[in-house]
Amino acid sequence: MDDRYGDDVLATGWRERTARRLPEVEVSVGLVLELADGGYVGEVTRVSGRELELEDRHGRRRLFPLDAGFLLEGELVRVTPAPVRPAVPARRRTASGSFALDDTRARVARASRILVEGRHDAELVERVWGDDLRAEGVVVEYLQGVDLLDAALRDDPPSPERRYGVLVDHLVPGSKESRLAQQVSAGPHGAHVLIVGHPFVDVWQCVTPRALGISAWPEVPRDVDWKTGVCRALGWPAASPTDLARAWQRVLGAVSSYRDLEPALLGRVEQLIDFVTAS
Repeated sequence: MDDRYGDDVLATGWRERTARRLPEVEVSVGLVLELADGGYVGEVTRVSGRELELEDRHGRRRLFPLDAGFLLEGELVRVTPAPVRPAVPARRRTASGSFALDDTRARVARASRILVEGRHDAELVERVWGDDLRAEGVVVEYLQGVDLLDAALRDDPPSPERRYGVLVDHLVPGSKESRLAQQVSAGPHGAHVLIVGHPFVDVWQCVTPRALGISAWPEVPRDVDWKTGVCRALGWPAASPTDLARAWQRVLGAVSSYRDLEPALLGRVEQLIDFVTAS
């Protein structure tokens, strides 16, 4: 006769050795189960921790512990929680909206580069496109005025291997900036230089009023320095260069991503990056 205790009359675990092993079923929404003790039948509508919710054909819902004992298609089963699968981390986006590379090391600088009119332009471009520019190895330099562009090209001429993309403020028909851009494009270096710009008087206006919490940028008379006039209209100090520098930091600080910039600037910077990185 089989001795369920084995040779040792004091041995433990005999219940486990003789217990019936039930097939395991991973619980999931939509699974139809029947309560073994009571006959309640319902579809799993929710699983929370060690409990599940069943909804019967009349729309009534009840909570049960996972170990309450269930039948699946008439067979007694052991309901187990679904394994916790590690969440797939979302790919990080840069401030410009592009996907960040896993390898964040900066690429060796290219010979081609982007030129902007002033320090504020450079800082704004860095704020939004800095990650992209480092990944592509693109350096941004500022000219301190489009008037100096022709001299800069003579001192360090562009070539097929050394392209220049130039971002200009107030590039509208009939403006001084537009005339200078046309001269450069028609000159000896035009084939390897791309000049684009936005229509605003100053790069400050490329930041949307919404980002700054204002309804619109103030209108400034033509005989008043634009930055000074803006600060006065907004109630910001404007008595010294230090005041204007602080005002710019306030404007720049309102920018966290491309969503805070006007489309008229966004497309032009992307165009320049494509131009100077083209093989």
